[in-house]
Amino acid sequence: MNLTIRSAGPDDLAAIVMGNQSMAMETENKQLPAEVLEPGVSSLLADASLGRYWIAEVDGQYAGQIMVTLEWSDWRNGHFWWIQSVFIASQFRRQGVFTALYEKVQTDAKSAHAVGLRLYVEHENAGAIATYEALGMSEPDYKMMEVTF
Repeated sequence: MNLTIRSAGPDDLAAIVMGNQSMAMETENKQLPAEVLEPGVSSLLADASLGRYWIAEVDGQYAGQIMVTLEWSDWRNGHFWWIQSVFIASQFRRQGVFTALYEKVQTDAKSAHAVGLRLYVEHENAGAIATYEALGMSEPDYKMMEVTF
């Protein structure tokens, strides 16, 4: 298996949209409308200040993705990198694809002097939680709250 991790570009739009739609359906039983998702992904791909995607490929075939957005922390005088839009195609799961993506993000975050990595995960997603814990992540003392518009 030849696994490579690379920064995403505009040519990856269709794969990222498919990955986001699949992940939302699988984890939250939500159908993401392409007419909102496509311009959202395109905007991020065109403007690095919004975040960035990395693509995993196995033998040149799309295997998964990870996205990061930034959150400024005045308490720490630096950015937290928020991991989002994680998807690994089913045929590539449990083969180290997510670990490779995570390690690339962690390396790039450290190089950029980020103060840490954060992500949110569904409470019932025991498999993902176990994976994140195995990579050294832990649950903080904060509870996430939101209002959507």
